[in-house]
Amino acid sequence: MIKKWYNSATIKVKRVDIALAGKWSFYFILIGIIAGLGSILFHYLCGLGVHFFMDMMAGYQPPSPAGEHHLFQPSGAHFNRIILLLLPAFGGIISGWLVYTFAPEAEGHGTDAAIDAYHRHGGFIRGRVPFIKTLASAITLTTGGSGGREGPIAQIGAGFGSFLATTLKLSDRQRRIMMAAGIGAGIGSIFRAPMAGALFASEVLYKDPEFESEVIIPAGISSVVAYCVFCLQFGWGSLFNSPDFIFHNPLELGPYLVLAFVIAISGFFFIKVFYGITKIFKVFKIPNHIKPAIGGLCTGIIGYFLPQTLAFGYGFAQKALYNELAISFLLCLAIGKIFTTSFSIGSGGSGGVFGPSIVIGGAMGGVVGKLFHQIMPGIVTEPGAFVVVGMAGFFTAVSNTPISTIIFVSEMTNSYHLLLPSLMVCSIAYLISQKWTIYNKQIKNKIASPAHAGEFFVDVLQTIKVKDLMHLVSKVNLIPQNMPFLEFKKYFSNTKQHYFPVMNQDKKLIGIFSSTDIRGILFSPDIEHLVVMEDIAVSDIIFTTPHDDLNSALRKFTMKNINSLPVVKEDDHGILLGMLNRREVIGFYNQQIEKMKNRAGK
Repeated sequence: MIKKWYNSATIKVKRVDIALAGKWSFYFILIGIIAGLGSILFHYLCGLGVHFFMDMMAGYQPPSPAGEHHLFQPSGAHFNRIILLLLPAFGGIISGWLVYTFAPEAEGHGTDAAIDAYHRHGGFIRGRVPFIKTLASAITLTTGGSGGREGPIAQIGAGFGSFLATTLKLSDRQRRIMMAAGIGAGIGSIFRAPMAGALFASEVLYKDPEFESEVIIPAGISSVVAYCVFCLQFGWGSLFNSPDFIFHNPLELGPYLVLAFVIAISGFFFIKVFYGITKIFKVFKIPNHIKPAIGGLCTGIIGYFLPQTLAFGYGFAQKALYNELAISFLLCLAIGKIFTTSFSIGSGGSGGVFGPSIVIGGAMGGVVGKLFHQIMPGIVTEPGAFVVVGMAGFFTAVSNTPISTIIFVSEMTNSYHLLLPSLMVCSIAYLISQKWTIYNKQIKNKIASPAHAGEFFVDVLQTIKVKDLMHLVSKVNLIPQNMPFLEFKKYFSNTKQHYFPVMNQDKKLIGIFSSTDIRGILFSPDIEHLVVMEDIAVSDIIFTTPHDDLNSALRKFTMKNINSLPVVKEDDHGILLGMLNRREVIGFYNQQIEKMKNRAGK
């Protein structure tokens, strides 16, 4: 009978688990479908915008990467540098009006806004933000503004995940997970890198090389679904095509070591320029709506001389992989792209920073690779391999995401034979540049994240033992059990003690009472001569031992709302070591948290 009941209960539990897993899988699949459709829509908008603005109006059609093709036939319009100069300013006017009129939080690179929503706003994103971000980014990028597609597409996926969780009245934690799943789905689909998208969504949240473990599986499900939806429309394969680069000469690690330092310095320069220009536009005493137009004009001026620095630039990264570009061209592409991205996004325009980072890193990698190929052609035989590793190293240097970036670049270039040099370059670049980041809203680690504040309260308390506070445990006098109340009354008038342990003839703890407990006797003079202290003491003592953790101790404080707790020996609960005050425990905990925050902030 018992066995039958046990089997029945087990089956019910399994059914509940399967139903729960099925429900959440459905949510994550739905997020993936919406993110995939959003990627398709955004890709079409970008294709249409590039064809209309840059091709038909300015006569400029930048090359595409091997995994993407122009959605429309070239117009054959005559190349006009003046229109190309003015186009980014025109896009900035429209983008600025859209963003600052309807959703100011959609300015800049959207990944930062999503990170901030995860840590500080319970994963909540206003429903209008993804729509405004999509339109504003498409206009900014297709009129020549330099930026990437991951920012807007991350907010599309994140926005739907947040909307779905809010509609279903889920908790903040569940909303955060669904929002992060949307980030992974959007980025994994638009860059055709589903595994990297899932890892990126969980790694980009923190400056330390730390993953948000509860995000990886949901983001993985959503990312795979979104990738499939996107590829069903635009074809399978990677974004870039690259030769079969193979690392087979350990001596090549020397040039790769130089590349790591070059990449770290370049990343530092990019961040300083980006936020320097952002700061300049912040202090400008002009309406925010106009600032993206001014930034666009500055972008257009650079683009007048260096058209390759406008828009996405993925096609030039593709050419660099096949060693088709000169060192001077690559250097101008990298430096120019740093400034056009900073002016386009830092002025309040809308777009991402991952795409430009890939182009800048690839260009700098190409420069280093070609230089070493000229110096030591027998060791550096393929300069294009340095383009792949440069892509990974540069974005690691500016984003603090070494693991997901290595996978990202490997999936995007379909090149998995360069994992060893990529790991070395990314690790060194991260170690050099971990104190700065392009994502200002990143948190140092989980301990410093407001999203985990409640969880770490308990975790921290459980790591501290009462024995760590023995210096705060007060020594008190024990009251003999047969002490007359009249005698205690004289003692009480000369002490500041509030809790009084009671001992027997063997000086063992048998009870305790507080100053509140004697109030009734104090005001009853007719019985005070009949009472001994054992009569007042409570024998059911709530105590703690040196090996108890503070979480357990605090629960005992709140059990009967007492302010002081007896600390007794572990092996003999009758031997009192002293009294521990609630105020001392809370003060000690606050000190530990402050120390942890200081360590996290360094």
